[in-house]
This record gives sequence, C-alpha cells and structure tokens, in this order.
Amino acid sequence: MVDKQAQLLATLIVVLAGAIWGFYWIPVRALSGFGLTGAWGTLAITAAAAMLLSPVAYQRRQQLSQANPVALASLALGGAAFALYSIGFVYGRVAIIILLYFLTPVWSTLIGHYVMGWPISRLRLAAILLGLAGLSVMLGAEGELPLPRGVGEWMALAAGILWSIGTTGMRAKSDLTPGPSAFIFAVGAAITALILAPVFGPLPSGIGDIAKPLGWALATGGLWWSISIASLMWATVRLEPARVGLLLMSEVVVGAASAALIAAERLSPLELVGGALVLCAGVLEIWPAGRRCP
Repeated sequence: MVDKQAQLLATLIVVLAGAIWGFYWIPVRALSGFGLTGAWGTLAITAAAAMLLSPVAYQRRQQLSQANPVALASLALGGAAFALYSIGFVYGRVAIIILLYFLTPVWSTLIGHYVMGWPISRLRLAAILLGLAGLSVMLGAEGELPLPRGVGEWMALAAGILWSIGTTGMRAKSDLTPGPSAFIFAVGAAITALILAPVFGPLPSGIGDIAKPLGWALATGGLWWSISIASLMWATVRLEPARVGLLLMSEVVVGAASAALIAAERLSPLELVGGALVLCAGVLEIWPAGRRCP
C-alpha cells in the first residue's frame, strides 16, 4: 500500500508534469519550422533524450537486466504513445489533440477493471460518461459525426489507448527507478518515431544552420523527455492509471491557453463547452479522492 504522503507528492508531480507538457507543442512545431517535419522532429527530440539518459541507464544496467520484461515493454509502449502524441501536434490543433489524448481515463479504467480486476467506483463511471459527453460535443461542434478528423487527431486517440495499456503494465510490474524508466521510455519513443518518420516524408535536406534545431532538440529532450518523464515515471507507479490520466489534465488548460495566445488557435463555443465537460470529468474524479479508497 502506497502511503498518503507518497500519493500526495505523486499527485503534485503529475499535475506539474501536465502543465509543463502543455507547452510541448511549441518546440515540436519549432523543429517542424526548421525543416524537421512530420515525425523527424519527434525523432530528434527522443533520440536526444535517450542520449542524455544513457549514462544513467549504464549506471543502472544491472537493474535494467533484472527488470520484469512486461515492465520494460510497458515503459517502451508508453514512450510509443508519447511519440504518436508528439507527432500529432504537427498535423492538428493543439487543444483538440490534447483533449483526444485525454480519453486515457476511459481506456485505463476499462483495462484496469476487465484485465486487472480492479474495481470501478460510481464516481469514476460518472466521470467517464461526462468526459465522453464532452468529447462528443467538442468533436461534433461543426455538425459532423463526433469522430476524430485528420491524421493528427487519430494519432492522439491511438496515443491515449497505448498510454493506458502502458501505465497499467507499469503499475502492475515496474519496480525500476525513474532514471532507467525514462531511458526505456525515450528509447521506445525514438524507435516509434524512427519507424514512422519515413512514412510521413523523406529525410529532410537543406535544414541549414544545424545549431538551432540541435539546440531545440537537446533542450526539449532534456526538459520534457528526461526530467519531466523521469518524475512522471516515479509518480505513475504510485497512482492508479486512470487517476494519472485525469491529473495530467492540467496539460489541457495550459495547452489550450498557450495555443490560443501564441498560435491564435481558438476553440469555438461548442468546443469550449465540450472541453469544459472533459475538465469537469477530471474534477469529479479527483475531488473526492481524499475521502475514498483509490
């Protein structure tokens, strides 16, 4: 049983990590502007992260060699999910991509219940229904079927499903420390980006001054994929997967606000209503946490 103080610290870390990831679209699009379009920018970022984390992985190589294979696969799958999410920002609006990704509580709860045998509370079911209603309103805001449109939105949806599977495996099997966990996570993401990069376009040429994109890739790999992910890996194994997904909704607020202010990507009134319902679903899940068992 995880003690209350550890759960509280894990909760704060996840919320902060979500807020930091709300700005992640900025370096992704900056690299695209430098010529690293499609998945190539994500490949540069995740490869830089794996390189920065490799000394930690080498120091903890015995821990990695003795790790549960399911835990390693789950971490790599989580990295693959974040790679898809990262690529999605190149092809879709920031707020929509983030909100589609945040269907993760639905998948996490269903996987936890039907695969792992974890119970589902009534409040969590209500939160899921409210979240799905919000997403339906948001995606159907233009009078179309409430389905993802465009490759970016579908990748965000797939990312949420993969992340839910990955976090379930992490919680059940992982006992790795944050550094090695983040390394496997970054490697899984880099492999995914490497596979997908040629699909979206050929290797870019004529990038010009390599210093700027290299600096962006190293800074992004260091802050988001090394420090942030290592902290998130520590917190993930101490919280339920559904709660992790819901706490990360701080990213929705920061991402939507930053995209509106910086990229002038504003949501329509119905999209705002749908997004508000999704956030309310997160509040419904999180607010009574201190008065009931997780």
